[in-house]
Amino acid sequence: MRKGLRRRTTEPRAWQRMLSGRRLDLLDPSPMDIEIEDIAHGLARVARWNGQTLGDHAFSVAQHSLVVEEIVAHIQPDIAPKWRLAALLHDAAEYVIGDMISPFKAALGFDYKVFEERLETAIHVRFGLPAKPPAWVKTLIKQADHACAHFEATQLAGFSKAEALDFFGAPPEGYDLRIEPLPPSQAQERYVQRYHVLSEAAGFAPADAAFDTE
Repeated sequence: MRKGLRRRTTEPRAWQRMLSGRRLDLLDPSPMDIEIEDIAHGLARVARWNGQTLGDHAFSVAQHSLVVEEIVAHIQPDIAPKWRLAALLHDAAEYVIGDMISPFKAALGFDYKVFEERLETAIHVRFGLPAKPPAWVKTLIKQADHACAHFEATQLAGFSKAEALDFFGAPPEGYDLRIEPLPPSQAQERYVQRYHVLSEAAGFAPADAAFDTE
């Protein structure tokens, strides 16, 4: 073997190196290898609707997540900060797996869902949330997710209002949104800032301190 070359193992690589330096095991993700900055960086560069949207910038999953958290609070103003944080993080797994459209997720089947759920569990544990949020929280977030998708569909993705109503339902009463897709750097910055606001409001320790062994 030539000097400087490393022999490949027979097993395929099942981890991803993040810009923070973390190596995330994709088959068995550890909360200790998850950082909010990596999530924000990735989500700000993942395009909703596979990038088939109007505008100079893609509408990122990071910006979508900010809107979903806002809609959750509109629907239920007295909701606890930790559940608003859960809303912000509802698509956090996509910093690794990307934003697959629902039909493709269905085609991939059960194994994909198991993988996604493992990563979501690790993310929740990392940031102080229950591994599995209560059913009512998941339902509320899904309602807000559909509401955001309604606005995205009609303003960015070429859907008619009738189509959006059919696929996603009507937005909550009293809530309106005019979408302006942000550049990745701005979406990333706003996502991290919102995380820190909600985490502090929920009384959680900073993420870096959550696994401090000293």
